[in-house]
Amino acid sequence: MIRAVALDDEELALDVIQAYCGQIDHVDLVHVFTEQGKAIRYLNKFEVDLLFLDIRMPELNGIDLYKTLKNKTKVIFTTAYDHYAVEGFNVDAIDYLLKPFSFERFLKAVEKAKNLIELELGNADDKTHLSIRADFKLHHVALDDILLIEALDDYIQIHIENGTKIVARNTMKGIMEKLPYPQFVRAHRSYIVPLKKIGTIYKDTAKIGTFTVPLGKSYKAEILKNL
Repeated sequence: MIRAVALDDEELALDVIQAYCGQIDHVDLVHVFTEQGKAIRYLNKFEVDLLFLDIRMPELNGIDLYKTLKNKTKVIFTTAYDHYAVEGFNVDAIDYLLKPFSFERFLKAVEKAKNLIELELGNADDKTHLSIRADFKLHHVALDDILLIEALDDYIQIHIENGTKIVARNTMKGIMEKLPYPQFVRAHRSYIVPLKKIGTIYKDTAKIGTFTVPLGKSYKAEILKNL
C-alpha cells in the first residue's frame, strides 16, 4: 500500500485527487493539506511514500517547498502551468500532471511511482546492486563498482570506479538504508565508503583509490572494528 499525501491551495483540486485515489486499491491518501506550514510539519515528522504537490501556490512554490523537506518522499507535481515541467524533473519528480488531468493519466503516474517503490524495496534484499533514480533514469549500480558516496547538500554523489559519477536527490541516511552493512559504512557525516576499498588509514583519513576521505572519530572506531 502506498501512503500518500496531497498539498494544494485549491480545495477542488484536492477533491479530484481524493476521488482518483479512492479508485486505486493500492493507494491510501492519508492526509490532504491546503496550508503549506501544516503539510511541511507533517511530512518532516511522518514517513510518506508519495506526495501529490501543486507548484503554483501563494507562499513557496511547490518545487522550492519540496527542496526544504527533510524526508525525501517521492513526488508527483500537479499544476496548471506547463513551464515548470523541466524544473520539476530536475528534482527527480516521478511525474508532472498538467491540470485538468484525467483519471487515466493520474493512474499512469501512480503506477510509475508504485513500480519504483517496489523496485527499491526489492533492492533492500539485493546484496549485489544499488538501484537509484537520477538524471531522469533508474540506475542499477553494482556495489563492487562503488568507490565512495559523498554528501552534497540535498543530494548525494556516487563515485564509480570507471570515473563516472551519479548525482541523485537523497540523504546519507536514506542511501545508507539501501546498502548492506558492514560492507558499506559511514566514514564521516559527508562520506559512505565500502570497507574493502579502503587502501590505508593514516591518522584521521582513509585512502580509497585517488580519494583521501576524512574519518569522523566515532565512524573511525566503527571502521576499525569491522576491518
